[in-house]
Amino acid sequence: MAANDFLNDKRFIVWLDLEMTGLNINTTEAGKRDDEIVEIGVIVTDGNLVPQDKGLQLVIKPTDAAMANMGSFVRNMHDKSGLLPLIKDGVSAAEAEKQVLEYIKQHVPVRQTAQMGGNTIHMDRRFLAKYMPSVEDWVHYRNVDTSTIKEVLFRWFPYVVDAAPEKVGNHRALADAIESIRELAFYRELLFNMDSIPADKLEAAKKSATDAWAELLA
Repeated sequence: MAANDFLNDKRFIVWLDLEMTGLNINTTEAGKRDDEIVEIGVIVTDGNLVPQDKGLQLVIKPTDAAMANMGSFVRNMHDKSGLLPLIKDGVSAAEAEKQVLEYIKQHVPVRQTAQMGGNTIHMDRRFLAKYMPSVEDWVHYRNVDTSTIKEVLFRWFPYVVDAAPEKVGNHRALADAIESIRELAFYRELLFNMDSIPADKLEAAKKSATDAWAELLA
């Protein structure tokens, strides 16, 4: 398929969230070990943020060493969310990788034609690269990161961030992924809901940006 077959609403997004035993990954610090995944949630939307189904959530059983290494803050968080007692009966990371990849391929049959979406999604991708490399590889290297929009708004329109829907996902993976979609939809409704821009206005904006940054780019 040509690249332009995946534009606009057909440019799907694979929204994903992980719960982990902590945030250490690929660590080289003496006395520290890498944390592991304990839950994954994934749901696919089209380019207009419309979910294609209800998504998939899997609890994953990490190694005993990773569980023993889990800090009290993370342990209390997973206990409060109801995830902690489920971990002992979770599937293996390899089985979760297989099921998640099968799910994604139902909606994204061509490798690297959909971006990965979420909040601070680069961190999730680091864990995927180590523990579920086939999933990380199937999705395009670019991200749709809701937290990037949020960080820009903190600087330019902080009152918009303050008005965003309250998060109630309670650190469960699928709910957190869905809340990332909802948050971006909220920003889109307020800030990106524009009419088609005339060609002359686009050209004028292009010239203005080019002129403003010309000296630094010389």
